[in-house]
Amino acid sequence: MAAWADPPSDVVVRPPYSAAKQRTVDTALRLFAEHGVGGTSLQMIADAVGITKAAIYHQFRTKDEIVLAAVESELNGLEAAVAAAESQDSAERVREVLVEQVVGLVVRRRQLVGMLQTDPVMIRSLAENAPFQRMIERLIASHIGDTSHSGVRVKVAMVSAAIGGAVTHPLVTDLDDEVLYTHLLDITHRLLQLPD
Repeated sequence: MAAWADPPSDVVVRPPYSAAKQRTVDTALRLFAEHGVGGTSLQMIADAVGITKAAIYHQFRTKDEIVLAAVESELNGLEAAVAAAESQDSAERVREVLVEQVVGLVVRRRQLVGMLQTDPVMIRSLAENAPFQRMIERLIASHIGDTSHSGVRVKVAMVSAAIGGAVTHPLVTDLDDEVLYTHLLDITHRLLQLPD
């Protein structure tokens, strides 16, 4: 079984924002996870960052721009996972590393996963985000190959929902990340019929 999977250090996992702008995005993500996108106002973001609402408008013209930046921020983590997998030298290792990286990413970002999978504004933003859709296509292609088959899409959606549901379930909130990662990786390998 693989050890705890850290993101590859040679892949950038954050968008090229200034520290102040990235702090706003990170704060918005935390508030979105707590209150939902619709329940989070620009004033709430400004208050949590410790700046004025005018300063938020200086960084982002609209809340939609903050939502897009949040999507891009999360997309970079997925990009790093897929890039790490695609750099492997065999199809079997590509699948293994992809699963290790994605499970590690989901565990590390578990506070956000529920929001990413259930918030209507975030779901719409992800569905309409062309880079995210291309990344999902790459993820499926890296793991299975045939992205046009509906059964493949359902399998990936089901495994994705199972992993996302598991990391946010009340039964595992007391588990530390490494323990949760180890169990999820083992179960995901069995679901996908990958070698241990």
